[in-house]
Amino acid sequence: MRGRERILAWAGAMIVALFLTSCATSCAPLPPPVPIEAVCSATDGDTLRCGEERIRLLGIDSPEMAGHCREGRACAPGDPLAAQRSLAEALASGRLTIVRVKKDRYGRTLGVVNAGAVNLSCRQLEAGAATYRPDWDDRGLVRGACPDLTR
Repeated sequence: MRGRERILAWAGAMIVALFLTSCATSCAPLPPPVPIEAVCSATDGDTLRCGEERIRLLGIDSPEMAGHCREGRACAPGDPLAAQRSLAEALASGRLTIVRVKKDRYGRTLGVVNAGAVNLSCRQLEAGAATYRPDWDDRGLVRGACPDLTR
């Protein structure tokens, strides 16, 4: 092989290796939903506390509570207390289940949480209590679950 051919072969092998490495984490099947046994409360419009576990709803961003929007960050618009109330009301919609997707940099569980048949990320979007963040929507799980996603 000549130099150029060797480089192209190496680059092709690297692309395949990167795809397989990426797929090992993002293409693996998700675990099934499991019941949340702890009592949960709404910390804000996109985060729950269930016992000791903090759970961040996947794919959405809600308005930050007063003093929580870091300087230089474009935080979601709206009323943070109304977003928190909306999530608290949704928690009463049925038995809570979760699909744990991963942990974020703050140690919170990122997941898809349902109250009965209600996906809480979709519920917050429909209520206008959050905005959709495709860059935070691992595997497009929220987009796939929310039929009228336009935000």
